[in-house]
Amino acid sequence: MQVIARVGQVLRALDGETQGLSLAQLADRVGLPRSTVHRIVTALIAESLVATASPAGRVRIGPELARLASASQAEPWKDAEPYMQRIFGEIGETVDCSVLDGDHVRLIHGIAAHHHLRVTADVGTTFPLHCSSKGRAILAAYSPDVAARMLPDPLERYTDKTVTSRAELLGILDTVRKTGIAYNREEATPGICSAAIAIRGSSGVLLAISVPVPTQRYWSLEEKITRVLLGVRKEAQAALDPPGAYA
Repeated sequence: MQVIARVGQVLRALDGETQGLSLAQLADRVGLPRSTVHRIVTALIAESLVATASPAGRVRIGPELARLASASQAEPWKDAEPYMQRIFGEIGETVDCSVLDGDHVRLIHGIAAHHHLRVTADVGTTFPLHCSSKGRAILAAYSPDVAARMLPDPLERYTDKTVTSRAELLGILDTVRKTGIAYNREEATPGICSAAIAIRGSSGVLLAISVPVPTQRYWSLEEKITRVLLGVRKEAQAALDPPGAYA
């Protein structure tokens, strides 16, 4: 029982620490000897419940914990599907749903466009938090301080349009909080733009609904995509979000 309690302490201490903690920091935070923390962390790494976050030995929550947490939600995308169908019906482009997965977002459901030239990705595909519209929508649902801690360091450049300045990105997230919608204009993949909103499912999990479009069609659709997504966000908030979720 004591070991289980200590494992719980360690995992809770790592919650939200996307850059990880050193063993010394972790031991100080949980009030346990460093040797004890080292043994616990070593066992958790072996099970992928904790992962190495830096060459210097910092550790963070591992991918297996995120997978188990996601699996415990009975297909959370089902809360989003009616809204996705509505978006698809109005816009006719691919619509997908993603959840937070460590320092990325992971696609869990999608409706593919019927166009010959379309944007699709397999369920399970991950996208960067900082330069995907779905990642930015989820980041902006958190407070500025928490979102800043969730960002990887450094911000990887994926295209010549990727924002890699933390100050600039934090400003973008402030705008997303005010407007309710996030954009990615060829920052993650050349030739692809997208817009996204975040809603909270009935279980409380954050879901990003995004519309990725080939750039050659995107610019004539951005205004309509924005209008439809914001309408859906307002409706979803009223139906799904607990009071104060976006306060």
